[in-house]
Amino acid sequence: FCGLIGLVASGLLFQKMASNAVAQEDAAQEDAAQEEPTVEQEEKNGLQDLAAYQGMQACANRVKNDLLAFLIEQKSAGKKVAAYGAAAKGNTLLNYAGVRPDLLPFVCDAAPSKQGKYLPGSRIPILDPSVLKEYAPDYFLILPWNLKEEIIQQLESIRSWKGQFVTAVPELIQL
Repeated sequence: FCGLIGLVASGLLFQKMASNAVAQEDAAQEDAAQEEPTVEQEEKNGLQDLAAYQGMQACANRVKNDLLAFLIEQKSAGKKVAAYGAAAKGNTLLNYAGVRPDLLPFVCDAAPSKQGKYLPGSRIPILDPSVLKEYAPDYFLILPWNLKEEIIQQLESIRSWKGQFVTAVPELIQL
């Protein structure tokens, strides 16, 4: 069931909702053309069956609890943790888990328009990735888990001080 969170995060369900909204405004033939691939994708991935959704809350709770346990464990051990990605999906996870700056002191993002601001809800500061070299986190949480390969490639220098990359979805993994 936790794989379903990955499908949700990849946008299949949101594509369906957006497709439905557009379909109400478009001509009937455009509606059918846009909706068919999405319905086919949902059927292929089992998203048309209620069973696919029944374990979703338990999976979301496990992701939340594993992330919180990891952050608390690292703080107790005197380890430093930072994160990357001030986008909606990571912010949603942090807010759902109740993560605040006491457990995650900052999030880095390459977008200058986000730097110097705070994540909504958690009030975690958003900083330029250049601070990583000075801070030298032991663990670096990648919030946009679907972009982990790209982010690891861009920030490979973290390994020079033995820093480790971590993702929380679909499960907590040290990369």
